[in-house]
Amino acid sequence: MSGLAVEGLCVEGPAGPILQDVSFAVGPGEIVALTGESGSGKSMTALSLMRLLPEGLQQKAGRVTLGGTDLGALTERQMCRVRGARIGMVFQEPMTALNPVQTIGAQVTETLRLHAGVRRDEAEAKARDMLARVGLPEERFPLTRYPHELSGGQRQRVVIALAICQRPEVLIADEPTTALDVTTQAQILDLLRALVAEFGMGLILITHDLAVVAGMADRLVVMKDGGVVEQGATAEVLRTPREGYTRALLAASSHRPAAPPARQGTPLLQVRDVVRTYPGARAGLFGARRPVTAVDGVSLTIGQGERVGLVGESGCGKSTLTRAILGLEPVQAGSIALDGQPVEAVRGRIQVVFQDPYGSFNPRHRVRRLVSEPFHLLPRRPGTREGAARVAEALEAVGLRASDSGRYIHEFSGGQRQRIAMARALILRPDLIVLDEAVSALDVSVRARILDLLSDLSARLGLAYLFISHDLAVVRGVTERVLVMKAGRIVEEGATEAVFAAPRHPYTAELIAAAPVLPDWTAREESA
Repeated sequence: MSGLAVEGLCVEGPAGPILQDVSFAVGPGEIVALTGESGSGKSMTALSLMRLLPEGLQQKAGRVTLGGTDLGALTERQMCRVRGARIGMVFQEPMTALNPVQTIGAQVTETLRLHAGVRRDEAEAKARDMLARVGLPEERFPLTRYPHELSGGQRQRVVIALAICQRPEVLIADEPTTALDVTTQAQILDLLRALVAEFGMGLILITHDLAVVAGMADRLVVMKDGGVVEQGATAEVLRTPREGYTRALLAASSHRPAAPPARQGTPLLQVRDVVRTYPGARAGLFGARRPVTAVDGVSLTIGQGERVGLVGESGCGKSTLTRAILGLEPVQAGSIALDGQPVEAVRGRIQVVFQDPYGSFNPRHRVRRLVSEPFHLLPRRPGTREGAARVAEALEAVGLRASDSGRYIHEFSGGQRQRIAMARALILRPDLIVLDEAVSALDVSVRARILDLLSDLSARLGLAYLFISHDLAVVRGVTERVLVMKAGRIVEEGATEAVFAAPRHPYTAELIAAAPVLPDWTAREESA
């Protein structure tokens, strides 16, 4: 039998079952999506197929066959020849999947030499051709470039080139576009679709984004608690889901929180004609560095209690502008003020929630210390009793228990960690919270709960938000006004619904067109 078949796969660990009776198949030229919440078993299934289970986990039952070959019957040496050559894998974070001290050409060449045993010059020629196939032609992206010299989307293309350079029978793509902006995401998905058609390989697409699934997959496998709860043709499953869990995922995907009424508050944050430049590359060996302008004359205002979105592609200047607003970077021109005072003087009144709730915490400290970190911005640090009371108040405000203050960050789920990040942002009772891709790494049901929490906090505490995201559906659901940034400038702004319904700038229309959307027939009421 051609293609890959998974039959009754069961994996157990010290604490009990991890995967239970997982069965599905992927034929040549077919795209099958695995979806479900975090912890449902999607990534563990992929690792099982590659026989790369973490230490302590074992396959207890079931069979995985590739082109009729029982992968479980192979020795580790034989399996090493299957990985990369017959099964390729694209990981979510390309920077951690690539070697930072090797050029992109060396990494693709090494893969070809290991698996194909070809000479160096032949491997380099094939590496050059494969990188060109994924959109990185040598005249623009020489083999001598290092990963840090590429954008996120370009690095993901290198990872795809590594995964397909031996033309595998099956390619596994584990959340390959989660961290990418909408236009880059669309390009990567188009690339994967084209490669499937060109090479005739099967593609297993692991994602929590049902809008991506609707536009990409031929068949859909829905997972929950380590098992398959529903599978079938994608259109059929999304149009008429049989299981309540699938219906709940669909409802969460199209969920829009009940937004509090728009506030007509006085101006809070005022950014006026801000310019931020960096030294660029040298013009020759001894030439002067040419400055690169990351933020080019940006002006914006956020009122008290207002919820404002900021969208744009990677590299458009969003992060640089954010750091300047937080008082973390100087600007060459213009001014940034909060209530008329320079932001550097009132940094405690602006707080931030980052994309990665685990990476933004020190894992060696308990939650009480993590949440109270911003106290160092106060003129007088609260005493032990007052500090504990404020930590408890902040935790309870985001739906956690005061007793959680004694636990470590690794003891919480991704959604709970993001709530702790919000508690840390709330501890100083700020006027403005900057949310930098705060929900992009969360699955749809957790994301829906976090968005509801943000809406509730805005209504109860009168907080102003600057919501930075590449997920246009999220921005549309939680903001009342949106700013569109391109090449360091604000090219369009206005009421969120007006901008999304009738964009005036071509770039805004391009972003909206690139964003994946669920077809109308998949919309579900919350009560479903």
